[in-house]
Amino acid sequence: MSIIVTGSIAWDYLMRFPGYFKDHILPEHVSHLSVSFLVDEKERHRGGCAPNIAYNLALLGNHPKLMGAAGLDFADYQQWLESQGVDTSLTAVYEDEFTATFTVITDQDQNQIASFHSGAMRRARELSFFDLDRQSIDWVIISPNDPQAMIRYAEQCRELGIKYVYDPSQQLARLSADELMRSMEGADVLTVNDYELEMTKKLSGLDEDGLLEHVGALVVTRGSEGASVYTPEGSYHAPAAKARAIVEPTGVGDAFRAGLLTGLSREFDWPTTLRLGNVAAVYVIEQVGTQNHRYTPDEFISRYRQNYGDEPRLVQLFNANKATSQE
Repeated sequence: MSIIVTGSIAWDYLMRFPGYFKDHILPEHVSHLSVSFLVDEKERHRGGCAPNIAYNLALLGNHPKLMGAAGLDFADYQQWLESQGVDTSLTAVYEDEFTATFTVITDQDQNQIASFHSGAMRRARELSFFDLDRQSIDWVIISPNDPQAMIRYAEQCRELGIKYVYDPSQQLARLSADELMRSMEGADVLTVNDYELEMTKKLSGLDEDGLLEHVGALVVTRGSEGASVYTPEGSYHAPAAKARAIVEPTGVGDAFRAGLLTGLSREFDWPTTLRLGNVAAVYVIEQVGTQNHRYTPDEFISRYRQNYGDEPRLVQLFNANKATSQE
């Protein structure tokens, strides 16, 4: 299956605060907030929503294409992605820009405060699906990116009849109500976390049923509680997979989306698709970094069975992808 992943490409700077944000943020004074956190750790990792999703798709046996904008410091990152099975032929590299930078501080409760410098990402609006072979595209995910690029991609997917997952995530803060509605209108799936769902409802003025009048399905991740899906036919909830350790949550949602896309592209039912996402996600939270985890097909299937029981289609999935890669 041909899956194109759009979204930010970035270097991640991850820091750990050995306390709790709630002890230092006074709600009654948020109108003139001024806080500083002394962190114990700082690490640089490969990141960005699109490569995170693409990397996890590759782990799941897919052959994703990364479509995004990167800068002059992307060469080593690009080479590494290719070595992991991610096709970067649709990625534009701008030698007069730096690759985007994501900086996040995580406290002891796994709460996060983050900032994002767009860098080359702002040029993502220059890329177009009209330049590609429509018949070669099965699914697209529109993940957080330059806001204008996200709007442009959604319009193009609708015009070309391409199935797409709309994942506004942290860019909800940058979108107007009109931009949100224009982008999600006609999406096969809208995916958000539980906090982003409330933001989406407030921005759109719609509840879950109202949102389903504009999208095919609504998928909501709920952290340690798992994930839910709402469709015109009904809803379903999949409890989270069990983590062996909770180390760092950055990139968990991106891994879930890789499982989501894998299930959608293989036309699995919703329970299996959500469970795929949950198992893919749990690997990320167990270590620092969004692309430092690995697993074999056998390891993934074993982890799935430990949490949800047997699912014969997973063996078929990995076998089918293995056969395709050998052709």
